[in-house]
Amino acid sequence: MRALADRLRRLPPSCGTVRLIGVDGHAGSGKSTFAGELAVALGEAPVLHLDDVASHEELFSWDGRLLSEVVEPLRRGATARYFPYDWRARRFGPARPLPPAPVILVEGVGAGRRVLRPYLARLLWMELPREEAWARGRSRDGEEQREFWSGWVEAERRHFAEDPSRPFADLLVRQSAQGYEVLPGPAGTVGPDHFVTHRDGPSAVC
Repeated sequence: MRALADRLRRLPPSCGTVRLIGVDGHAGSGKSTFAGELAVALGEAPVLHLDDVASHEELFSWDGRLLSEVVEPLRRGATARYFPYDWRARRFGPARPLPPAPVILVEGVGAGRRVLRPYLARLLWMELPREEAWARGRSRDGEEQREFWSGWVEAERRHFAEDPSRPFADLLVRQSAQGYEVLPGPAGTVGPDHFVTHRDGPSAVC
């Protein structure tokens, strides 16, 4: 993980002075956990969870708010402010600041959508088949969220059919018993080497 973090730090800024790193994948694919571990390796880099930006009424049509509340301020070098959504209360909460940082992770389904890609320094895709990811997500959320998941699956299918992320991913991330395996993605912006990032340190695999 440290090796990946070092590579990301060395990238040129992509949004003002910030290196925005997208972490996309199907719901239940492990994006939040991976982003949390990567954030620690980056020295507690901020993580913007797209679950805080989406809502019941806007599962995927939140891109305008994200651009105006987060991307544009960061591009100007200003502190972004967004309003996290409470999925239980079904309303947006008070503003949360997001100051510019060397690296900011944007994690969630749709992090690699076309309107955001011009502002991303790298796009990472969690490589887990959608049916397996959805099964994990349903198991995680339990019976309480069964109805929500029924609607979500169809919405996610439509989103990725209209605006796919994986073909534009710079890196593919697969979870393994030792941690994570990071491979070159379809975008082809990295060399042939790949890394298996262990929780106790990385090792190169060629």
